[in-house]
Amino acid sequence: MTEPQTRPAGAALEGDALRVLYADWSQLLAGPPELTMRLLRSIFDEWHQPTREPEDVTYREETVGGVPGIWALPVGADHSQVLLYTHGGGFAVGSAASHRKLAGHVAKALGVTAFVLDYRLAPEHPHPAQVEDGVAVFTALTERGIAAADITTIGDSAGGNLAVAIPLALRERGRPLPGRVIAFSPWLDMECNGESLVTNADTDALITVPLLEGMIAGVLAGGEIDPTTALANPLYADLAGFPRLYINAGGAEALLDNATRLAERAKAAGADVTLSIADGMQHVFPFLAGNAPEADDEIAGIAAWYRA
Repeated sequence: MTEPQTRPAGAALEGDALRVLYADWSQLLAGPPELTMRLLRSIFDEWHQPTREPEDVTYREETVGGVPGIWALPVGADHSQVLLYTHGGGFAVGSAASHRKLAGHVAKALGVTAFVLDYRLAPEHPHPAQVEDGVAVFTALTERGIAAADITTIGDSAGGNLAVAIPLALRERGRPLPGRVIAFSPWLDMECNGESLVTNADTDALITVPLLEGMIAGVLAGGEIDPTTALANPLYADLAGFPRLYINAGGAEALLDNATRLAERAKAAGADVTLSIADGMQHVFPFLAGNAPEADDEIAGIAAWYRA
């Protein structure tokens, strides 16, 4: 395991945009109880706002393996290499539209293409629907001639969970694994046991235990699914033989120790792991891509790791 890379937090106002957005969402979530799922999903589709539109990247909607999504296609990208991007949002909100710009920045930096999934959402579709959709897209890409090793599963928050779970599900089925896995601020702990839920409660502008508990109830079918199921909670997975893994997190976020615990477990299993923590930054801080040096430096670091 590579030693954790800690990046200092800057004082630029641009770097505060994500915290401001999260604080606004938190106020809305604390408001009237009649907030519908449709309205909640519409609010979280604003997630792209702190991200600058990447230059020289085009987008195309397509259904791959029965799953709709958006391709991010940087000019000059190597189309034989694909980022399979699973968006965050507690398995219940977020979309390909909310994450296409972030995926575009990462794909451009790496010189590859990205497909952002609109996987089925909870609570209408509890676990393992989201994992199954990721496996379906991965399988369809390989059937198109993309080598498994040239596919990277990548995601943020709940999508970071899926980026880890999809290779585990592929392994269960005896299929080839992706060459790399990238997890931004992964949310893995379906038991809410993390120490940083307490220690970073005052610095995280979005994540709270009640918010997580609501999301857990949706994805785990109101308690019908065991929260220690490895494909739902990869902290319980056997990570032996896992692909190269890159994990990052913000130092201010309540889910920080999801990232550190995953790194520790992967290291103990003999996996090649890189952990990057950005001091003072919020949940999924790469959303500040193009607008804050912390995010741009992080994505540049991922590109260097990818090419190594």
